[in-house]
Amino acid sequence: MKRPSGSVVALALAAAALAGCSQEKAPRMLAEVYADTIGIKEDRRTPVVVIPGILGSKLYDAQSDTLVWGAFAGRFANPEKPEGARLLSHPIGLGQPLSELTDGVRPDGALDRIRADVLFLTIELDAYVDILETLGVGGYRDDQLGRAGAIPYPEGHYTCFQFDYDWRRDIADAADLLGQFIEESAAYAAEQRGADGPVKVDIVAHSMGGLVARYYLRYGRQPLPEDGSLPELTWAGADYVGRVVIVGTPNFGSSVSLDQLTDGFRLPFLPSFSPQILGTMPAIYQLLPRTRHGVYTNADTGETIDRIFETDYWIERGWGLADHSERGMKQIRRLLPDAADDEERKRIALDHLDKCLRRAEQFHRAMDLEAEPPRGLELKLVAGDAEATPIEAIIDEDTGRVRRGATAAGDGTVARYSALADERQGNAWRQGLQSPIGWDRVSFYFDDHLGLTKSPEFTDNVLFYLLEEPRD
Repeated sequence: MKRPSGSVVALALAAAALAGCSQEKAPRMLAEVYADTIGIKEDRRTPVVVIPGILGSKLYDAQSDTLVWGAFAGRFANPEKPEGARLLSHPIGLGQPLSELTDGVRPDGALDRIRADVLFLTIELDAYVDILETLGVGGYRDDQLGRAGAIPYPEGHYTCFQFDYDWRRDIADAADLLGQFIEESAAYAAEQRGADGPVKVDIVAHSMGGLVARYYLRYGRQPLPEDGSLPELTWAGADYVGRVVIVGTPNFGSSVSLDQLTDGFRLPFLPSFSPQILGTMPAIYQLLPRTRHGVYTNADTGETIDRIFETDYWIERGWGLADHSERGMKQIRRLLPDAADDEERKRIALDHLDKCLRRAEQFHRAMDLEAEPPRGLELKLVAGDAEATPIEAIIDEDTGRVRRGATAAGDGTVARYSALADERQGNAWRQGLQSPIGWDRVSFYFDDHLGLTKSPEFTDNVLFYLLEEPRD
């Protein structure tokens, strides 16, 4: 079938962070440039772990035999129907810590393709195929594709591993699972090559996946403490990781997340996600920009708003889980059908909102501590800086309406300053990057958020970073 264009391709934007829905292949010459690397034996090749961004892992519910996320065709969770809304939402409960709120939905592999029914046709679009193709050119054997029989690899053990995770949950929870995954992958590689000690891995992470990786590197598998304090900064993840390539990551957040938490997510021809469904997901709050960078502006006075992480502010604006209008309560009733009445539903919803906002502010403090990476750990950033990207959310404090204001250089979703974690944003400018992250290398490409991983420059350079650039 001919690949669609125009509004149908907008399906790919449903991820707002899905990497590279590619219609381009790696440049033909790339295979010739890296022909010799294909022959590198597995015992001399550092394994790679690929971490997708938000919406980049399939989610599956075994009890209902439903693909919760990963398709809009066949048996899938429709967010516009009560059962689908409940499956897609993060579980909520009064007085329970976020870490204890679990359901039967589990990650079911990285999202290499997404299917949708559009105008009586079933459409398939690529997702994360570009990264896997690029690594394949360099001779990496992918675990997920190999075990599924998608690619008949020659003899040898796997050297590429796709980390799937529940992207609805607290990013620190995902980092804990990443730590387990990396330890298992490193142990497998060590066993295959007969190594006496642990084998380090490299990481390629896109969008929110970069935040998962960075938290793990800094804090290992420690959770965020329930008392609001910060975990001990140990750099425990660096014991297992050597080189990290972070692509289009919102290290200081993205104002797009506030749009979605207050207004939901809609695309032509596809089901819409209400702000109440998205508002149950702790990870989206953790993608909010910091208040100190002047992102939030009062529509009447032009003054900076610093109350974004206060629950009362959301109640006053009637946002998301604090929208108790008839329209908002209709969505909350879908999520909490077993509650005694609407008053109980409001208490549960506001309790969950408060937990998510407090956890987001705590996560930001943990990630923004200035700390130089330990010797042997290299952090490489790939970011876009040629697309107009929203960096301001203008808020009408009477109506609660949010609209986009000023734009700046970025990839259309993540601003350049956010990818860099540049503290000069909203503050006095001075020469030299001011960032809590000790970058080893920074590269900028003329591509949007979805196009970074299919960029010819990315495919040409990521293999050099992983295979040929000298290591410390």
